[in-house]
Amino acid sequence: QVQVVESGGGLVQPGGSLRLSCVASGTTFRSNAMNWYRQAPGKQREWAASITSDGYTNYADSVKGRFTISRDNAKNTGYLQIINLKPEDTAVYYCNLRAVNGARYWGQGTQVTVSS
Repeated sequence: QVQVVESGGGLVQPGGSLRLSCVASGTTFRSNAMNWYRQAPGKQREWAASITSDGYTNYADSVKGRFTISRDNAKNTGYLQIINLKPEDTAVYYCNLRAVNGARYWGQGTQVTVSS
């Protein structure tokens, strides 16, 4: 059974930073592409960043320059580093894994709140 668990969210002041983690089990993590999505209150879930199994990254225009996605295959863990947080970054952040066979796995999300 595949499990995806996010952590690292919290309450942060504007301009602060966070590193979100995504730990996977029950899957060959190194073969999976990984995505981070976010869902702000009252809005649809939106894609923020992705990293392929080979380490190629891509970002939504709205987060370029402030978000950095990375992975440590030895630890079955992915990361999303966020700097210069803004109130509009307030959302639940979800990790999504895409297996080679196309199957997708979601975590339960981690809340990020940016407020002074």
